[in-house]
Amino acid sequence: MKVVRDFAHVPGAEVVAVASRSPERAQAFAAANGIARAHGSYRAVVSDDDVDVLYIATPHPQHRAVALAALRAGKAVLVEKAFTVTPAATREIVTVAREAGVFAMEAMWTRFQPAIVAMRALIAEGAIGAVQSVQADLGAQHPTDPADRFYDLAVGGGALFDVGVYPISFAQMVLGTPATVTAHGVLAPSGVDVEEAVLLGWPDGRSASLLASLRCATPGTARVVGTGGWIEVPPRFHHPGSLVLHRNGRRPETVDAPPAGAGYSHELREVTHCVAAGLGESAVMPLDDTVVVQDVMDAVAKQLGMNPQEGPGEL
Repeated sequence: MKVVRDFAHVPGAEVVAVASRSPERAQAFAAANGIARAHGSYRAVVSDDDVDVLYIATPHPQHRAVALAALRAGKAVLVEKAFTVTPAATREIVTVAREAGVFAMEAMWTRFQPAIVAMRALIAEGAIGAVQSVQADLGAQHPTDPADRFYDLAVGGGALFDVGVYPISFAQMVLGTPATVTAHGVLAPSGVDVEEAVLLGWPDGRSASLLASLRCATPGTARVVGTGGWIEVPPRFHHPGSLVLHRNGRRPETVDAPPAGAGYSHELREVTHCVAAGLGESAVMPLDDTVVVQDVMDAVAKQLGMNPQEGPGEL
């Protein structure tokens, strides 16, 4: 619902349809949000001629089928994180998008938050020297009921795909593709991960120390440390309204950069711009970065003993 409301901050775009496997849910959502059409299947919305872009926010293992159907129909896609639950499915979507020449992007809203845009600019201009490490955590206490979707492997439950993707993507954004991935964590009886600590390494000695949890409420902060200082991204780092720049030997500098609306508007603007310009992907959230992040998550899953279950490739 917050995503829909943020379209008020996106010139040139509007929500014209919604789809669900439940016609009743689709109709209720459309009525509550002033949306003209409600479709009782994903196939129906893919076939809707008035739809140019699909925002896909189904459970993670179902992203693949909807994204592939949309891309093959010539419709651009904004796919919620985690993009899929396996590297193979992610690469399949990327390949189809590129072969069809149709826009596709992971909905990693963090990269488009004004404070993160400002952080990347500071790093690029050398404000903290050469970046050496990233530290980030994201955790919340969720119900431990085995029936809860967070503990259901079939719908992509667990800490990794819902919260772990944020610190991993943040580290990859700043440091690039890691050479090593080391993970230590805990699995629930259902086979999903409850918590993990992840250490990423680069050949030149750079590193990222990350934590994701469903059992502990963590601060939700991030730090980027360089030879000339560090940048603190306050809670919750994945959608911050400010940051603090610490230059060695100088007073801290606070940079206020609040998002428009609930914060989703910035990624929606990017999609609108890219589609209007005929671009195949975003330079801010390129598909190659999504592939790298998925590979890292796959390495974490394997080390923890998880076996993510990808959904079907067809609707």
